[in-house]
Amino acid sequence: VSNKGWGSSVERLQNDFTSRDTIKNLWLLMGAVGFILLIACVNVANLLLARGTVRHKEVAVRASLGATRWQLFSQFLAESLALASIGGALGISLAWVMLKVILVLLPPFSVPTEADVRLSLPVLFFTLGATLLAGVLCGCAPAWQTSRWNLSDALKEGGRSAASSGRHGLRRTLVVIEFALAVTLLAGAGLAIHSFWKLTRVELGFRQDHILTFVLPLRNDRFAHPEQITAFYRQLIENIKALPGVSSVTASTGMPIAGTNFGMPFRLAGQPASDPSSRPGAGFTMVTPDYFRTFGIQIVKGRSFAEQDVAGSVPVAIVNETFMKKYLSNVDPLTERIVVEQLIPGATRLGPAIEWQIVGVCHDVHNAGVRREGFPEIDVPFWQSPWPLAGIAARTGGDPLSMTKSIAAVVQSMDSDLPLDQVRTMDQLVDESLAGDRFSTVLFAGFAGVALLLAAIGIYGVMSFAVAQRTHEIGLRMALGADPYHVLRLVLREGMLLAFAGLAAGLAGTYFVGRLMRTVLYHVNPMDPTAISAVTAVLLLSALLACYIPARRATQVDPMVALRDE
Repeated sequence: VSNKGWGSSVERLQNDFTSRDTIKNLWLLMGAVGFILLIACVNVANLLLARGTVRHKEVAVRASLGATRWQLFSQFLAESLALASIGGALGISLAWVMLKVILVLLPPFSVPTEADVRLSLPVLFFTLGATLLAGVLCGCAPAWQTSRWNLSDALKEGGRSAASSGRHGLRRTLVVIEFALAVTLLAGAGLAIHSFWKLTRVELGFRQDHILTFVLPLRNDRFAHPEQITAFYRQLIENIKALPGVSSVTASTGMPIAGTNFGMPFRLAGQPASDPSSRPGAGFTMVTPDYFRTFGIQIVKGRSFAEQDVAGSVPVAIVNETFMKKYLSNVDPLTERIVVEQLIPGATRLGPAIEWQIVGVCHDVHNAGVRREGFPEIDVPFWQSPWPLAGIAARTGGDPLSMTKSIAAVVQSMDSDLPLDQVRTMDQLVDESLAGDRFSTVLFAGFAGVALLLAAIGIYGVMSFAVAQRTHEIGLRMALGADPYHVLRLVLREGMLLAFAGLAAGLAGTYFVGRLMRTVLYHVNPMDPTAISAVTAVLLLSALLACYIPARRATQVDPMVALRDE
């Protein structure tokens, strides 16, 4: 048998940490950060607009005393940059603290162990640039507003002239923009949360409870022959099974969730031989007879492996349901044979082709992570094709980790040079498989929470300022017979109209965010009605609460005091 038709692929180790999905997740998170920055800028700009409106008479006096428009513009810009600088300094301090928290939450093996994750000079320079940009953006709105004022009219008008509709319009527009950005970001977070919720409820195809797993790498110089490998693992399984609290033990070259070590090209018996590169592929795992019982994997057709399935007996195999549906849909799978070249430990090439008789079909199992499903799998008896590197799984009656010392003692008694590697429970393996999605979801939810808070503060600020500027009007209405309920409804209606306008604009943006997130979502429609409905309800409730406080304050205006002050 030659190696004709076989090849190899070489990839940089860096690719494991910079895959397409990883890069897309990072860009999505970066986009969320950008949305937060925009919302914060709009919020601060709105507050500066309100402050500038109150100071309109002061600005008019300065202009009348000789201040140019550029000098007035520069003053507002300088104030904005000063606020941005203070905020940037506080942000860097908070980032230094949060970085330590994020490193704790970071999924294992998500970055190289030698990577230096810290606030480096490039990060600080980027932050400085973002701070200056935010300061300019926040300062432009009030400065632009000032440049449009008719200063002679401002000197003649009274205090309540600042509440004119034209000057209110810009602030209301900014609130709508802020709310639209928050809707878009919250919708993305809602989709991520719904996707993660579905991931945690995936039917994995096996029982993950009360299972301890570890890996044993046998040395090739001491276990060079299949008979030696078989004898060692047989004795090891018997010794571990004899421990109190252990109900079953299995050895295999791949674990559920953790992945299959081999992907093999195959052909069905009777099909013409061809180059391996042109054949279909399937996961190829060697397992001991108790594999299916230990993991609770259901055999849906035929039989499981038996202790009699050893070297010298008829080679047998069990395929999963996906394999059967894809390649054996029109025939009885138990009458078919699969041709796969033999894997020989320590050999530099594959062994002769072997025809494996299919004796069973098992339920589909998520062998390569929670997300990956529906991949063809072939399982063969470990005793017919032993391999030196195998994973051991032991089902226990109690806490699996409590058996670690006992099992380690068994291994040491058989080979003192053999360590237990990658000791984990199956629950931990499943949890680690979800760690990346959990981390991204938590970050998205955190960003969305900040956006929601900023949007609520924004609409609260605008409505509070509007109520303060309209105190005379509200007092006059109440003096003419308007009841508090009428005033409450008036203020609430004005605030909720802004919220609904922002919601409508944000839902349009949600469509594009959903399309960007489509590849990272799990069985969730980019316009998922559950997530959109939840986001809509949360935002409207927050807006209602933010509007209610100034509206309630408006109902407590004393008409006589308001009219007298005016």
